[in-house]
Amino acid sequence: MNEFLTFILLSLFVVMSPGIDTALLTKRTISDGKGDGFKMALGITSGSLVHTFAAAFGLSAILMQSAAAFEIIKYVGAIYLIYLGITSFLTKKENKVEEVDQRAVKRSAFKQGLFSNVLNPKVAIFFLTFLPQFIHAESGAAKQLILMGMIYTLLSITWFFLYVFFINYLRTWLTTPKVQGWMEKATGIVLIGFGLKLAFEKQP
Repeated sequence: MNEFLTFILLSLFVVMSPGIDTALLTKRTISDGKGDGFKMALGITSGSLVHTFAAAFGLSAILMQSAAAFEIIKYVGAIYLIYLGITSFLTKKENKVEEVDQRAVKRSAFKQGLFSNVLNPKVAIFFLTFLPQFIHAESGAAKQLILMGMIYTLLSITWFFLYVFFINYLRTWLTTPKVQGWMEKATGIVLIGFGLKLAFEKQP
């Protein structure tokens, strides 16, 4: 029981720590509202489930053993984050531009969250190194990893939804031209910074 409580507390600490997910959720919620913020949160946590099953069935171990696999996924993920950051600096055109398919826009929020999580090898390594610390050798490792991964995902989606709700509550103030411009640039710098950090991250 003590190990389980330790796992919960440590997971909460990790989930609530500011990072790439926080930057993406802040940017998307401010620009497009809580609906897209919730969808991005679902995308991010879906990525956590992907890493959970990958860790449970040994796929993540390949990233730790294969330098080539690690490098490929690392650079793809880094480029994607840098791309998201750069788009924050691009001036948004007025409503004179042709309207885009709103359903496609809504789907992209989920995809952005999913891809940013799945394409980050550090997340895979985190799941492969953090979760096994709480595994009992006498029980099935894969089942325990999946269970803990699902608990971690549940904690994540709960916190992300609360965070999006809070950000959306302040959206009227945050969406004023001056504040929004500052926030767009700030989150853009954060995303580019994380992307560059990921690109230069060495294989453990």
